[in-house]
Amino acid sequence: MAKQAGIIKLKGTIDDISFYRTADGHMARAKGGISRQRILNDPAFQRTRENGSEFGTAGKGGKLIRNALRSLMQHAKDRLVVARLTKVLLSIIKTDATNERGLRTIENGNMDLLLDFNFNDAAPLGTTLYAAFDALFDRVTGEATIDLEAYSPMVRIAAPAGTTHYRIAMGAAELDFPNMQFEFSTSNSGIQAYDPVEVPASSLTVTLTPASALPVVQVVGIEFFQLVNGEYYPLKNGANNALAVVGVDNI
Repeated sequence: MAKQAGIIKLKGTIDDISFYRTADGHMARAKGGISRQRILNDPAFQRTRENGSEFGTAGKGGKLIRNALRSLMQHAKDRLVVARLTKVLLSIIKTDATNERGLRTIENGNMDLLLDFNFNDAAPLGTTLYAAFDALFDRVTGEATIDLEAYSPMVRIAAPAGTTHYRIAMGAAELDFPNMQFEFSTSNSGIQAYDPVEVPASSLTVTLTPASALPVVQVVGIEFFQLVNGEYYPLKNGANNALAVVGVDNI
């Protein structure tokens, strides 16, 4: 790798030299490497093709999950969530004991590895919401439920400075990985005051397809707001909002 010198900085390709810009300055390098055709056809690259296929499966699976949970993820995600989710899904694919290497799938792997995945690593649910809850899913009826025990917001919720209100949400997604389709439903507590007054035990319930044969993922999230002149404003653009996988049910 060579660094460009001089007043005129080039971008693009001239003959076999590529010119480009990086954080370290303007660089130049010669074209090279293994051809795409060789990777696709040479038996020596069989493992490479298998790894690439499964990485693609993980990437598409992550996109499906993100699309399904988009309404809750909008203000509860970090900039590395795509890469982190893909990594977990790739680990799940590697636990598939049914299909051959290169053809392994998410739905045939151990999807429990998704449990406790936080979409916003800067605000893990486990260090934000301390109120006890149970995540339940009835596959026969398709009902997904979160049962929250009674709690005092100021004691059981670690809210950022400036918080006046919060909202707890639950979502459940039925995921069809082969067809890249999903069914999603969500419910929330409504915006509540962040104060010491105890909130009675409550439940959030949504209904998906009864007797579905598809994997179901449940998430719980919490958002923070500041009340100003009668309007609820998302606090710090959602930087402290939490969202995590709390339940996985796979046939």
